Amino acid sequence: MYDLIIIGGGPAGTSAAVYAARKQLKTAIITTEFGGQSTVSETIYNWIGTPEIGGMELGENLKKHILYYKGPFLDVIEGEKITSVIKNDNKILIKSESGKTYESLALIIATGSGRRKLEAINADKFEHKGITYCASCDGPMFADMDVIVIGGGNAAFETSIQLLAYCKSVTLIHRSAEFKADQITVKKTLENPKFKAITNAEIIRVDGDKFVNSLTYKDKITGNENTIQTTGIFVEIGQTPNVEFVKNVVEIDKIGKIVVDPMTQMSSVPGIWAAGDCTNGKYHQNNIAVGDAVKALEDAYIWIHKNK
Repeated sequence: MYDLIIIGGGPAGTSAAVYAARKQLKTAIITTEFGGQSTVSETIYNWIGTPEIGGMELGENLKKHILYYKGPFLDVIEGEKITSVIKNDNKILIKSESGKTYESLALIIATGSGRRKLEAINADKFEHKGITYCASCDGPMFADMDVIVIGGGNAAFETSIQLLAYCKSVTLIHRSAEFKADQITVKKTLENPKFKAITNAEIIRVDGDKFVNSLTYKDKITGNENTIQTTGIFVEIGQTPNVEFVKNVVEIDKIGKIVVDPMTQMSSVPGIWAAGDCTNGKYHQNNIAVGDAVKALEDAYIWIHKNK
């Protein structure tokens, strides 16, 4: 029986585990692997305190930090996928794909989310070779270049605004006629002379040699195919939160994220907190996930001592 179980091995989960161990809570961190989404980034420039670091190296550093605290107060369980969570009156039962069951008084969910991938010919071939899913991580590498943003929601327009600060031009391509982003944001972005929006477009193909050099789309109205020369494609078509195992336990919003109290990160169920990309927080970055997780742990620490 643990005081606390943390599910997830990205920046949020590892931060919570470090703080839990230092506070001498009997804790287990359970994860399929360490690092989270960042492991697929070639270089990360906004991890505070480190001017640049490879995604895989960041994942290794997170694991090293956790293993430093492994001992009487922290169990590290790697390679386990959680399939279900059951909340009883005074404990939480957590079951894994391997059939193991873990028990705890409290739970922090930090399982993140996965980016929806671009579905087009050659898209997988050019991932991280011109196709990227993180403007904050990779955007500066495309300074003074012509780039494309795919999507029509707030994330796509916010990415476009960010890229317009240093890219030569930004072309946004959206599959529908209407944008989902806030109208004020849309209007402001469209006024930028370096910005162009293409609607009713279906992405067909990405081409290049070692790196991307063009994208081809079909006009859904005319049926014509058009090719745009570009060196960078930023994909912002949404995320899929990794919360399937807990969706019938805590409140989930309309896009599948765990609803939390922003003051404490507690979910709709007392004793269960969530942090990072799996939550309905407005912004999602590694540094924000760390802050969310520390906030969750601090609140969980008080709650655990009140309920033991």
